[in-house]
Amino acid sequence: MAEDVLQMPLQYLKGVGPRKAADLKKAGLHTVEDLLFRFPLRYEDRSRMQSIISLKPGQTVAISGEVLNAGLANTRRPGFRLFSALIQDGSGQVQAVWPNQAFLKDVIRPHQKIVLFGKVELWGSRGLQITDPEFEIIKEHLDGNREPGAGNRDTELTLHTGRIVPVYERTGSVTTNMQRRFVWQALEQLTSEPFDPVPADLVQQHRWPSRRDALWQAHFPEKDTPIEALNAFAAPAQQRLIFEDFFVFQAGLALRRHENAQVRKGLVCKVDDRIRQCARAVLPFKLTPGQRDALAEIVADLQRGWPMQRLLQGDVGAGKTIVALLAAIVAMENGFQVAVMAPTEILAEQHYRTIAKWLDGKRYRIALLSGRVTAATRRNLLPSIERGEIDLVVGTHALVQDHVKFKSLALAVIDEQHRFGVVQRGTLAAKGLHPDVLVMTATPIPRTLALTECGDMEVSVIRGLPPGRKPIRTLVKADSRRDEVYALLRDEFKRGRQAYVIYPLVEESEKIDLKAATAMAQELTAVFPDYQVALLHGRMKGDEKESVMRAFSSGRLQLLVSTTVVEVGVDVANATVMVVEHAERFGLSQLHQLRGRIGRGEHDSTCVLLYQAPWSDDARERLKAMAETSDGFVIAERDLRLRGPGDFFGTRQSGLPQLRAGDLTRDVDLLEHAYNEARARIESGRLTAAQQDYVRSVWQRQFGLISVG
Repeated sequence: MAEDVLQMPLQYLKGVGPRKAADLKKAGLHTVEDLLFRFPLRYEDRSRMQSIISLKPGQTVAISGEVLNAGLANTRRPGFRLFSALIQDGSGQVQAVWPNQAFLKDVIRPHQKIVLFGKVELWGSRGLQITDPEFEIIKEHLDGNREPGAGNRDTELTLHTGRIVPVYERTGSVTTNMQRRFVWQALEQLTSEPFDPVPADLVQQHRWPSRRDALWQAHFPEKDTPIEALNAFAAPAQQRLIFEDFFVFQAGLALRRHENAQVRKGLVCKVDDRIRQCARAVLPFKLTPGQRDALAEIVADLQRGWPMQRLLQGDVGAGKTIVALLAAIVAMENGFQVAVMAPTEILAEQHYRTIAKWLDGKRYRIALLSGRVTAATRRNLLPSIERGEIDLVVGTHALVQDHVKFKSLALAVIDEQHRFGVVQRGTLAAKGLHPDVLVMTATPIPRTLALTECGDMEVSVIRGLPPGRKPIRTLVKADSRRDEVYALLRDEFKRGRQAYVIYPLVEESEKIDLKAATAMAQELTAVFPDYQVALLHGRMKGDEKESVMRAFSSGRLQLLVSTTVVEVGVDVANATVMVVEHAERFGLSQLHQLRGRIGRGEHDSTCVLLYQAPWSDDARERLKAMAETSDGFVIAERDLRLRGPGDFFGTRQSGLPQLRAGDLTRDVDLLEHAYNEARARIESGRLTAAQQDYVRSVWQRQFGLISVG
């Protein structure tokens, strides 16, 4: 059966074996299906054979002929030898040369028929030669008119030349030629049509080939397939497989969403005038239209019988925290508990301070639970949480530990969700009777990533900034103009303002970076002797970090030199300047997050991006984008285009899917189509039981951490 072939481990495919299977596994290729859904990097048209007499220097050509002679020759470089072969067709002769590939003496011999593909070069008096070409020995007659496809396959046809040839990324010891052979062998074993997870009406509507033919044509296209379409991954066979990849993933998300709606949560909130008045009594300012709309959607979810799964997106400073707190008040006024989980201790402590300030004088009991809480405090706190005596708990990942138990957890708020793994989010939700889950992020997520990483969730977006927030001026300056930056800092200090200087800290060079940040703090202390300068970094002990942050928040420090531990959530209204050292090393979204630490008060603020030459074109594009716009959603889309989805969140633990054929930046239209079709068919019951079973099996194999159903 075709299904048995597709699920066959690769090591059992002829010629693969354990070693090459291990190399393929490192690239995420475990089964024949994985291999067939790994598209070539590009395609080369090697189908048009040129006569040898027509060759010209600089051309990349395909030729066929007979080997007249072949052998090894030494060169002036010790141990470096050339293997060469003289090739003849009906029009003339040309030399083919392979540098330092002595093993070819046992492969290429006189009187063989051979096909070559490579670049023609002029070598002085020796004339034309083809250097290091790909080749294939022709064992039988080459019929260039026959191409692979349903009912028309010939294992003696050339694989590497004489056709449109797929070029794959090398994987360990597996060369592109090897992978081409493995793919051909796998396709040859698909003697029947495999199960198709894509609904038949969609295949017919788009006039796509069958699944089996699509797999053949995506790897070994018919000779008349436009090479431009293939290299744009826009040929019908490719589009059909890309859609399948997206559709299966989106159907899994839709199944999760549909089945979540069948779950009944244990604690359902009610809203009346008394609760509305309690919420208004806490509100420190008037909500923006965006905040009001988001809050209305969240409160509607709290009153439904099934658990909320909602993502709250808002740009830096958009006011997400107050929206989450008002939702928490609804839950607490119903007699239920709320948990707020933040990715770092600094951010958890800031959330705690902010919430404590807003709830000061109210009857709600709140607590902080993080790694820095003393053992004695923890011993008293945990039983109080379990008995329901604490209404709202703010914490880090410490909240998901087994010994933390709640009496009536109704709402779990998770901040900066991309910093947490799927398992951690699920573990927190499991501490209640299917509680409502509100996920917040200040990293605006491009729509394509929102449809994949958060495709099983409803999305609320707060656009615009609260009243009083001023736009931040952004300057891009070369490191050689540092004196201008120091003058700007001095002027702000004289006005009683504060500033950040941020240093990059990356794992590969962490010790060097930390040393540079320490040296910068010392230099700035000397530059500004009349002002207080301090250093903050992730390796400091908790008490030290807290002491520095408290001093900066209270205004006792004028200048904070920091690594990116201040990236998220730190809120000091009097800080008006952000200087980012080596800005060329940061991603766009991270730069936007850092810039969002200033401009939080009534004063004009400036972000200075200092770069060191030489800088790459990508770095220039990133810094240019920062200077041109402060809209986080625009920046997120540019960041996705520049860095691709894999690096969008930086070092992350998120559930971003490892899609096999689809590309989140290239195939946006197909992703949108798959999202809409999958949701509509799951909700209307139009996806067959067999197709749903297939979706579940792929999710179990491919997206391990997250289960469907």
